[in-house]
Amino acid sequence: MFPVKQFLHVLLDVILPPICHICHSFIPNAGKLHICTACLERLPLVSSPLCPLCGIPFTGAGGDHRCGACLTHPPHFDSARSQFLYEGHIRDLIHDFKYNQQTHLRSALALLSLEAVNGFLTGHEPHLIIPVPLHRSRLRQRGFNQAVLLGKALSRHLSIPMLTDALTRTRPTEPQIGLSATERRVNVKGAFTVYRPDRIAGKRILLLDDVMTTGSTMDECAKELKKFGAEAVFAATIARTAL
Repeated sequence: MFPVKQFLHVLLDVILPPICHICHSFIPNAGKLHICTACLERLPLVSSPLCPLCGIPFTGAGGDHRCGACLTHPPHFDSARSQFLYEGHIRDLIHDFKYNQQTHLRSALALLSLEAVNGFLTGHEPHLIIPVPLHRSRLRQRGFNQAVLLGKALSRHLSIPMLTDALTRTRPTEPQIGLSATERRVNVKGAFTVYRPDRIAGKRILLLDDVMTTGSTMDECAKELKKFGAEAVFAATIARTAL
């Protein structure tokens, strides 16, 4: 007799056939990721050599070493990692998720970023996930905070609680796109504060966002979290820009 559960899966595939988020081809047994093997293999991974602090990759051979920015302005976060370079198909997925209201992509993007996050879990064992907050005006405009949606998915997978009300953005900031590294630091300076210090004091925190460029936003958030007693802050994003 045909198992009911298997029949329901077949019926669902007929009604809503699983297709790849990237090439839109049919994927039998798509699982939760919904990205075909060929597209998955073409996604641009971040790999060594890279900066052990901010995680930016370098071109060429050699070992990991601190980048010039981290030597000049050491970040307040303890380390940062991203799984992918912000280019090609991964940039398109994040753009569709963030700006085109395709929030169903959050599960695939969260699963894709798990490998980067897992590196922090080894030895660091964060107590909390805190998403980078949006200002209420930007939240009203967009309708959702992409970091919160990713955080919910990661919280379930990792069994780590997420706090969305501990860190707040106190004022709106200009979009960081097109700004220099110095302008980015000035733009976000003083833009965050900790609302519930009692909930983050003595905690190791996984700070989460979608994309990292110079790291100025993550740095400002980490500065505030540590000012109010966080033991350590590890920053993680799905993707980041390269040098």
